[in-house]
Amino acid sequence: MLGYGEVAAKAGLPCRARLVARLLGGNDDPDLPWHRVLRSDGRIAMPEGSPGWREQSQRLRAEGVVVENGRVKRSKPARTMDEAIWGPG
Repeated sequence: MLGYGEVAAKAGLPCRARLVARLLGGNDDPDLPWHRVLRSDGRIAMPEGSPGWREQSQRLRAEGVVVENGRVKRSKPARTMDEAIWGPG
């Protein structure tokens, strides 16, 4: 799982988190794993209880992700390749 800003940075568009949110919000490809993108604090970005919020929560839980009060505990992403392979130093 990634935050909107992380997706933007990986796409070569740093500081464009809102653009990523807008693009995912208008998505009509059922195979795109939009439900794996969260706010930087791990919260689902849609209003709590809304149909989209419920769907995202259900999809995450179906993948074995623990969702508590609309939030997912995320580990910090690795900053370097060494850290990704060997863990924080």
